[in-house]
Amino acid sequence: MSGLRRFEGPSDLHMHSLRSDGTEPAERVVAAAHRHGLQTIALTDHDTTTGWAEAAEAATSLGMTFLPGVELSAKHEWRSVHLLGYLFDPDDAALRAEMEKIRDDRIGRAERIVSNIARDYDLSWPDVMAQTSDGATVGRPHIADALVARGLAPDRSAAFAGILHPRGGYYESHYAPDPRTAVRLVVGAGGVPIIAHPTTAGRDRMMPVPYLEELIDAGLAGFELEHRENTASGVATLRKLVDRHDLIVTGSSDYHGLGKPNLPGENTTSDEMVARVIERATGTDPVYP
Repeated sequence: MSGLRRFEGPSDLHMHSLRSDGTEPAERVVAAAHRHGLQTIALTDHDTTTGWAEAAEAATSLGMTFLPGVELSAKHEWRSVHLLGYLFDPDDAALRAEMEKIRDDRIGRAERIVSNIARDYDLSWPDVMAQTSDGATVGRPHIADALVARGLAPDRSAAFAGILHPRGGYYESHYAPDPRTAVRLVVGAGGVPIIAHPTTAGRDRMMPVPYLEELIDAGLAGFELEHRENTASGVATLRKLVDRHDLIVTGSSDYHGLGKPNLPGENTTSDEMVARVIERATGTDPVYP
């Protein structure tokens, strides 16, 4: 689309509101970004676009540029893969249907996890719902918040390291498309797909390079290389892919309010790379002040 205008950073392209697993409404997320000196931001709630209008209004009122986005759930073998999609058409039928399918199964999965936990701890589904907002994508972070509220964990991180850890015995899987399908859906909606925190350590470590090459062939635009959870060795490997295919590189905070220690702007995306995201998109325009 013709949405590219002159703008200046710093830019943070990965932030969450309480529409998914953040702890603040979109307006406060934008305000936090502004306090930290950011000029361009993207709201990328999990599998939902319901926070876009609020974030856009808040951003323009503060003289900031807003890039509509999403963090789409995907799965490769045992790995949970998060695909950031920017500037896609929110009314695209195929992508909307897939996000609805993911959200619906997230709710069922969360109910199953709570039922499992309730066998051993005083936790109920109403406890979890009390930690969500209308239209939010319900997930494990809300269960973590409920555990904290019930005094069963000191904070969200401890809940994930303990009761909610897969080895805790309460874990349930949820539906998510394979990354190739997710990439094609975002591209089909005119969006720009970037893999979030692609080189995390542990069980969700980086996907094999040959498969990443397949994703690039399918339309993957780049990687979020500047992120606190990436490993140095993984980033070095992906830099080679970036150079080979001239991919987009982003840096972001993955801000969740009080849900994570990540601060707005702790990693940022260069003006050049933001411009490339905008130039590549055909689904919707950025919202400028």
